[in-house]
Parts: sequence; structure tokens; C-alpha cells
Amino acid sequence: MAASGALSTFRLPPLPTIREIIKLFRLQAVKQLSQNFLLDLRLTDKIVRKAGNLTNAYVYEVGPGPGGITRSILNASVAELLVVEKDSRFIPGLQMLSDAAPGKLRIVHGDVLTFKIEKAFPESLKRQWEDDPPNVHIIGNLPFSVSTPLIIRWLENVSQRDGPFAYGRTQMTLTFQKEVAEVDVGVVHFTPLTQPRIQQPFKLVEKVVQNVFQFRRKYCHRGLGMLFPEAQRLESTGKLLQWADVDPTLRPRQLTISHFRSLCDVYRKMCDEDPNLFAYNFREESKKNKSKKQEKRE
Repeated sequence: MAASGALSTFRLPPLPTIREIIKLFRLQAVKQLSQNFLLDLRLTDKIVRKAGNLTNAYVYEVGPGPGGITRSILNASVAELLVVEKDSRFIPGLQMLSDAAPGKLRIVHGDVLTFKIEKAFPESLKRQWEDDPPNVHIIGNLPFSVSTPLIIRWLENVSQRDGPFAYGRTQMTLTFQKEVAEVDVGVVHFTPLTQPRIQQPFKLVEKVVQNVFQFRRKYCHRGLGMLFPEAQRLESTGKLLQWADVDPTLRPRQLTISHFRSLCDVYRKMCDEDPNLFAYNFREESKKNKSKKQEKRE
């Protein structure tokens, strides 16, 4: 549907600045949550432009806070903006934006980790996975406290084509902050691939990657060894690396997608041969060993 002239020139009416909103509602960034407010509208406009053309788009903003990026999204002539904010302190300021843009901004006071976005937008927006991405976008300024679990959740959603990706290959434009005291922000734009580069279940890939990077400064064989019970660790790690054709002295950051694909494929075969292997957790084994040692001392 083509945008009308009114929609294409939509701008919010005069409103208090983000700084004024912060003072008005006595808002402060919570250090424990790694919050950092983006106050410069030129910066937030630049972030939103990275998402591409949002005219008549349906946008899901994660963690809008006092509403800096929210304003820039609304000024991009979107059809609807849905924001999910867990912190009740920000709701009154967001409500001011909603009142200034009737029918454009929908506010949900809730947790992004549990919110059911797949039920939030019209069914007509859904596209086949092989089609071009739908006119649905995720935009968010992610603090450290939520970025890792949320990205992992979304990656799993991509693999299962559910959650935000029930609409198709939904694009994401996300900012990642360094520290509360710094204003450096990295902007990353994601578009899911039509086919994954590693053709294995998400949980298996996640387990291999997590184990590799838990010892990120050591050789990769150190973390990969934790995939196997202690009694067979040395032998099985050697087989995994040999069959995957991966140099055991590579550091985790030196491993390529091709390396990880080979490692996951070989690990999958080893799990198929030993049904109990995938369920193995080295931390649980470590706890049991410590408990046995404690019992002997007593």
C-alpha cells in the first residue's frame, strides 16, 4: 500500500526534549542494568536510518527507555510502533509520545523475554521464509544486562522460525552499548539467511560454541574437551578435532564458520553414536566430584 502524502510527511508535534523528560520524571540510568540514555535526536535518527525505509512498516522496539529512538521511529512514518518496556519509570514519558501520535504508538509494560510478539501484528504481514523480508522490523538499544540472553533467544527463534520470525525473515537493527559511563554505541543490522550455514539443531550449535568460548584466551581444544566426560575427554576431544580437521592450537576467535560447521557436524555424529553424550554437562560432573571428595574428608 503506498504511503499517502500525510503519512510520508508525518512529524511529531512539539514535545519536551528527552533531557526535559528525564528531569520531569526524575529518571536516572540504573548502573546495575547497564542503562545508558541516548539523548541526541540526530544520533537516534541516524540509528533508525540504518533500518532502511520504514514508511508504513510495523516496528517492534525493545527497551525504549525515555523514548529517544522511539521519537525517531515515529518520525520515519511507520504504520505502527509497538514498544515493550519493563521499567515502569519510563511509561509516563512514553505515554506522552503516544498522546502526541494517536494510533501510531502502542505501549506494553512487560518483559521482552516473555512477550509474544508473534501475536502482536496483523497476520497479513506474514511472508514465506524464502520471500523478501516482511515489512516488520525490530529496533532496540540493548544494555549489557539483557543483550546476551535476548540475542540468544532471537537466534533460536530464527532457527525455529517463530517469535518475531513467525512473520518471515524479520530484520533487526540493534545498538550495543559499551559501558554506562561511555557513549560509544555500535549499530548492527541483521537479516536472517534463507538457509543456515550450519545445518544442525540450534541447541547443539549453541552448546559447541558456548564450550569453545568459555576459555576464550586458551587453545580451542580446552573448551571443546568440556563436551566430553572426564574419563574419555582426551581421546574424544582428539577424535573431534581430527575428524573435523581443526587445528587444536587455534584460539576461539580464530575459528571460522567453516570450522564451527565441521565441529558441529562431527559432534552430532558422536552424539548419535552415544545417546547420553549430548545430555552431558561438565559442571554437573564437577559438582559430583567435589561432593564425593567432601564426603571422603568427612
